[in-house]
Amino acid sequence: MAVNITMPALSPTMEEGTLAKWLVKPGDTISSGDVIAEIETDKATMEVEAVDEGTIAKILVNEGTEGVKVNSVIALLAEEGEDPDAIEAPKETGTSAPKKEEAKAEDKSEDQSALTGSEPKKEEARSAPTSKIEQEPREAQGKDVSKELGSTPMKLADVGDGKDRIKASPLARRLAKLRGIDLSALKGSGPHGRIVKKDVESAEPGQAAAQPGASPAAVPDGLILPQVLDDRVYAPDSYELKPLDGMRKTVAKRLTQSFMQVPHFPLNIDIKLDKLLAARAGINEAAPEGVKISVNDMLIKASALALMAEPDCNASFSDKGIAYHKSAHISVAVAIDGGLITPVIFDAQTKGLATIAAEMKDLATRARERKLKPQEYSGGTFSISNLGMFGIKSFGSIINQPEGMILSVGAGEKRAVVNAKDEIVPATVMTVTLSCDHRVIGGAEGARWLQAFKQYVESPESMLL
Repeated sequence: MAVNITMPALSPTMEEGTLAKWLVKPGDTISSGDVIAEIETDKATMEVEAVDEGTIAKILVNEGTEGVKVNSVIALLAEEGEDPDAIEAPKETGTSAPKKEEAKAEDKSEDQSALTGSEPKKEEARSAPTSKIEQEPREAQGKDVSKELGSTPMKLADVGDGKDRIKASPLARRLAKLRGIDLSALKGSGPHGRIVKKDVESAEPGQAAAQPGASPAAVPDGLILPQVLDDRVYAPDSYELKPLDGMRKTVAKRLTQSFMQVPHFPLNIDIKLDKLLAARAGINEAAPEGVKISVNDMLIKASALALMAEPDCNASFSDKGIAYHKSAHISVAVAIDGGLITPVIFDAQTKGLATIAAEMKDLATRARERKLKPQEYSGGTFSISNLGMFGIKSFGSIINQPEGMILSVGAGEKRAVVNAKDEIVPATVMTVTLSCDHRVIGGAEGARWLQAFKQYVESPESMLL
């Protein structure tokens, strides 16, 4: 009997991924432990190993396919003695296209959400899972959207008939009407070529079919629609549209949620770097070959020690209460192609600078190659974002939930300062901005943390105590 090879869950929160590359082809013999494919999640590209042994009979999901659901069948494996050519592919492979029963439930929940603004019942939601984004558009501030959109659901046969019939879900038709998009120009990704909501959302420029001289479709007040570029604003040939990958979508979603849901407040302070730079030069001169400490490595250590000195700041907000963390796990923002990722230096307060430098170098390298494991970029309690190398003097960052604070580090620059003798002297100074979650951190707590951090940076020898 053929063995199903399914889409693995590469992290506890993963629901779908992109099948980036197949490393095997039909007819190949594999053994348990062989690497057979590369799966791209929102943050990394990971290798998938075979669990069983046998011969690859059929590949059901092509390379580059996005939105492949976890546990869906992506390939079939013929066991010993089985004829691979005799194995038939299942009618439903379990990719992003829903089954007929799920599609019907999806239509029902889409109509209910779009027309009345209400959430589908638990039983309906269980048969056709939808996220908050999937349930848009919905009624806002009590407005009766059904009057604007029309309350009579359309059947598939209502859009053309016979060979000209266009198969589309009710919500897809309504969104297309609001945006002036011609459904006949779209290719459906649902069962049997059915056009669903995401097909309308991803319609490319040139697929709109607005009549010459027609005015833009009116959007009811308060109706929330996914944003798209409008050919009435930008000429179709004036830009190149690059679809969002999984990372961009995830970063956009999480940062939007953080900025909207977390009450941010910033605290700024100037810190003199001269002693830290001198200490760094001495450490690197004495370090063994291959070890090089950066300013950022020393700031990671100083941040961790400051969190231990001010434990009220090493905290996260949750609906059940405030979590006060026992150790300092420092997330460090790393810019990579297509987005941002925050690998974590765990228990940073217990590690020496050489260890921090080696770990950070390894994590940053694998982050840029999208080779990090989920447990290496989650679980932080505090974040650092450093743009000083680009000459940025100061900036504020969006909090990386569920962490309570993030430190934005600006460039070190020569400034005129007044010393203890009231003399104006040159000094290397950097400005840092601490963004705090006001549900967890008060102004006084954040200020005390910055004072502790400043003490460690301006007197780096104190990090040895």
